[in-house]
Amino acid sequence: MPFLHGFRRIIYEYQPLVNAVMRVVGLEEGGVSEDDRSPEDESSRCSSLVELLEQESQSEVFVEGISYALFKVAERGLVYAAKILLRYGADINFEDPVSYYNPLHIAVLRNRPNMVRLLVGHGADVEKRDRIHESSPLDLASEESERLPCLLALLDLGADVNARDKHGKTPLLHALASSDGLTVHNTENIRLLLERGADVNASTVDGETVESSLVFLVKEALEASTEDAAEIGNFCLKTTHLLLAHGVDPSCCVNEDGEPSLTQTSLEHFDLLFPLAVLLIQSGASLVCSHHSYSCWSGYSLLFQRLQTALQHCSDQSRASELLEHAELLLDLARVNVPTLQLPRRPELPEPAQDSHPYAQALVHLRSRVVAREASPPPLRCLCRAFIRSCLQPWPLENRVKALPLPDRLKDFLLPEITYTPKPGWDCFKPQH
Repeated sequence: MPFLHGFRRIIYEYQPLVNAVMRVVGLEEGGVSEDDRSPEDESSRCSSLVELLEQESQSEVFVEGISYALFKVAERGLVYAAKILLRYGADINFEDPVSYYNPLHIAVLRNRPNMVRLLVGHGADVEKRDRIHESSPLDLASEESERLPCLLALLDLGADVNARDKHGKTPLLHALASSDGLTVHNTENIRLLLERGADVNASTVDGETVESSLVFLVKEALEASTEDAAEIGNFCLKTTHLLLAHGVDPSCCVNEDGEPSLTQTSLEHFDLLFPLAVLLIQSGASLVCSHHSYSCWSGYSLLFQRLQTALQHCSDQSRASELLEHAELLLDLARVNVPTLQLPRRPELPEPAQDSHPYAQALVHLRSRVVAREASPPPLRCLCRAFIRSCLQPWPLENRVKALPLPDRLKDFLLPEITYTPKPGWDCFKPQH
């Protein structure tokens, strides 16, 4: 039982030395950080710690004792004490027998960026993984927004932004998987990882990707309360924006089994996930599965199917008008990047003579207008706009368009999304109930 053996060694052999070090540095009272100390106090404690270590240097458990003490002071961010312990031979790779974390791991977990720099500067392995979860310091730093300073420090110190754990999970996937959109918002961690070269197409051995993590959260929003759905949606929109800017494909099936992509999910519930559908269509996301094409799903069909279902369950005329307005707006936005929508041959729509629902006729009229518009060749200016936008990807395109040697009116034509202003209530997710 290595665990019990190690624990007994701490309790019965070198705990007295550890306790003595803790008393000298002032940690026996429940903990203080280095920011709470005056320079005079720190100088006095340095002298006392050196004196104690000189007295105990001949102890048989000296190295073990000061190594465990290093773990403790790393946890509290006491850089001055850590420097002294390292000078006297503390093992920088000492593993806590309970958690199996080493000093660098615990410094990251407690968000001590100065300690992280000190330990790595003294030879700590920036890629070292713990023996339980196989998490690297960068994995741990990516999982909490408050650890952003440590995440930045580790990346500056050369940590591999695309290193994988035993499950194939990268720091970016750790950051997404640990975000619930309510209590944990790792948006800035995700932004930093992407800026430093994180692979948006990384996948675990089980097929988990950044897209599957987002789809999971989007579905959580559909089952949440109104307030929680709006908050989760806010996180999903920010994260989707970041991922789109780094080239993620939101229209590819999440896995080989055809699990719905982010674009497919947004269109299947466009009335509830309207801002997400707008963002994806504005970015130029494919309106068919980018892996299986039309044989998997068609955005046009999904939109009309959802519109028909939503209208059938709608008893409020203003809400019905809003749904129709949403659908028309999404179709107009889609034509900016795809001038020809390639409508399905046999749409499953109600027949006004057979369907007594008051909105059946409105749905058919919308379909007729779309068909009539698609029957005519798209204007040359629209084809040129779609071609230029495709050449300027990834989205957002605003800065690239503004850099083009074109008149302002043409730049405005290339960027219709900058004139889009959502109406009140259109900018948040809504739950199914």
